Amino acid sequence: MNGDLQLIPGNTLITATPEEGRALAIKIARLIIKATQPDAEIRSRLRNTYAEDPMMLIAIGHTVALEFSVIAAANKYWINTPGETPGNPSR
Repeated sequence: MNGDLQLIPGNTLITATPEEGRALAIKIARLIIKATQPDAEIRSRLRNTYAEDPMMLIAIGHTVALEFSVIAAANKYWINTPGETPGNPSR
Protein backbone atom coordinates (compact mmCIF):
# COMPACT_ATOMS: atom_id res chain seq x y z
CA MET A 1 0.00 0.00 0.00
CA ASN A 2 1.18 3.50 -0.81
CA GLY A 3 2.33 5.18 2.41
CA ASP A 4 1.44 8.61 0.98
CA LEU A 5 -2.24 7.69 0.52
CA GLN A 6 -4.36 9.28 3.23
CA LEU A 7 -7.22 6.81 3.81
CA ILE A 8 -9.26 9.16 6.02
CA PRO A 9 -9.28 12.61 4.35
CA GLY A 10 -8.36 15.25 6.91
CA ASN A 11 -7.91 12.40 9.41
CA THR A 12 -11.47 12.85 10.69
CA LEU A 13 -14.92 11.39 10.12
CA ILE A 14 -16.65 14.47 11.54
CA THR A 15 -18.74 16.40 9.01
CA ALA A 16 -21.15 19.31 9.36
CA THR A 17 -24.07 17.67 7.55
CA PRO A 18 -25.30 14.25 6.42
CA GLU A 19 -24.69 15.36 2.80
CA GLU A 20 -21.03 16.01 3.60
CA GLY A 21 -20.93 12.67 5.39
CA ARG A 22 -22.26 10.88 2.31
CA ALA A 23 -19.66 12.61 0.11
CA LEU A 24 -16.95 11.53 2.56
CA ALA A 25 -18.24 7.94 2.43
CA ILE A 26 -17.97 7.96 -1.37
CA LYS A 27 -14.44 9.40 -1.18
CA ILE A 28 -13.35 6.78 1.36
CA ALA A 29 -14.85 4.00 -0.78
CA ARG A 30 -12.87 5.29 -3.76
CA LEU A 31 -9.71 5.40 -1.64
CA ILE A 32 -10.25 1.74 -0.71
CA ILE A 33 -10.07 0.87 -4.41
CA LYS A 34 -6.97 3.02 -4.87
CA ALA A 35 -5.26 1.39 -1.88
CA THR A 36 -6.19 -2.09 -3.10
CA GLN A 37 -5.12 -1.46 -6.70
CA PRO A 38 -2.54 1.36 -6.73
CA ASP A 39 -1.87 1.08 -10.48
CA ALA A 40 -3.99 3.80 -12.15
CA GLU A 41 -3.71 2.14 -15.57
CA ILE A 42 -5.12 -1.14 -14.26
CA ARG A 43 -7.95 0.69 -12.41
CA SER A 44 -8.80 2.52 -15.62
CA ARG A 45 -8.82 -0.71 -17.61
CA LEU A 46 -11.08 -2.44 -15.06
CA ARG A 47 -13.56 0.45 -14.87
CA ASN A 48 -15.55 -0.81 -17.88
CA THR A 49 -15.85 -4.24 -16.27
CA TYR A 50 -17.53 -3.07 -13.09
CA ALA A 51 -19.44 -0.22 -14.75
CA GLU A 52 -21.55 -2.73 -16.66
CA ASP A 53 -21.85 -5.43 -13.98
CA PRO A 54 -24.96 -4.90 -11.82
CA MET A 55 -23.63 -7.06 -8.97
CA MET A 56 -20.39 -5.09 -8.81
CA LEU A 57 -22.35 -1.81 -8.77
CA ILE A 58 -24.50 -3.15 -5.92
CA ALA A 59 -21.31 -4.11 -4.06
CA ILE A 60 -19.96 -0.59 -4.52
CA GLY A 61 -23.23 0.84 -3.19
CA HIS A 62 -23.00 -1.48 -0.20
CA THR A 63 -19.44 -0.32 0.53
CA VAL A 64 -20.52 3.34 0.45
CA ALA A 65 -23.50 2.56 2.71
CA LEU A 66 -21.26 0.81 5.20
CA GLU A 67 -18.79 3.69 5.25
CA PHE A 68 -21.68 6.16 5.64
CA SER A 69 -23.05 4.24 8.63
CA VAL A 70 -19.69 4.54 10.39
CA ILE A 71 -19.49 8.26 9.57
CA ALA A 72 -23.07 8.84 10.77
CA ALA A 73 -22.32 7.11 14.06
CA ALA A 74 -19.13 9.18 14.50
CA ASN A 75 -21.28 12.30 14.02
CA LYS A 76 -23.95 11.09 16.44
CA TYR A 77 -26.30 11.00 13.44
CA TRP A 78 -26.10 14.81 13.26
CA ILE A 79 -28.49 15.12 16.20
CA ASN A 80 -27.33 18.03 18.31
CA THR A 81 -27.86 18.43 21.99
CA PRO A 82 -28.23 21.93 23.47
CA GLY A 83 -25.03 23.91 23.13
CA GLU A 84 -23.58 21.80 20.32
CA THR A 85 -22.93 23.02 16.83
CA PRO A 86 -23.47 20.86 13.72
CA GLY A 87 -20.47 18.72 12.86
CA ASN A 88 -18.85 19.37 16.23
CA PRO A 89 -20.65 17.15 18.74
CA SER A 90 -19.19 17.20 22.21
CA ARG A 91 -17.50 13.97 23.17
